[in-house]
Amino acid sequence: MNLPNKLTIARIVMIPVFVVVLLLKYYYAAAGIFVLASVTDFLDGYIARKYNMISNFGKLMDPLADKLLVTSALVCLVELGDIPSWMVIIILSREFTISILRAVAAAEGKVIAASKWGKAKTVLQMIAVISILIRNYPFELLNIPFSDIALWAAVILTIISGIDYIVKNRIFFMDKGDEQ
Repeated sequence: MNLPNKLTIARIVMIPVFVVVLLLKYYYAAAGIFVLASVTDFLDGYIARKYNMISNFGKLMDPLADKLLVTSALVCLVELGDIPSWMVIIILSREFTISILRAVAAAEGKVIAASKWGKAKTVLQMIAVISILIRNYPFELLNIPFSDIALWAAVILTIISGIDYIVKNRIFFMDKGDEQ
């Protein structure tokens, strides 16, 4: 297993630790773990591209690890009353839809790698989660609702990226007789 894939696995292993720390309401410690896990996302992609270590495992597991990390954070933040559930439902609906799309494509021997919209969505979701975890610091000092703005932007970009994946890969939603 190459280094980028090991970093992806490390990110997945950090998730239960992050969840426990967050649910114990150690927000800043949870933010530190979340940031560390998020950095592995950047590093695994950077190393894989720079050293030509891109693998099908990485193409499938890296986006899944991101989804698991962000989803865990969002569900916990709903549980703690920090964010509205309807926003998380929109985000999770997109994530499940695209995961199913990827599974259908994989069954046909195709791999759908993360798009620029999907990557931007993930980064924005991570920024939103981090800003919520650090309680909007330092923006609360200036009375700027950065966490709210970031979360709204993440939801909007989540919708845009979901539509982009569906439109570009609609062939996987069709019956074989519909392709003509």
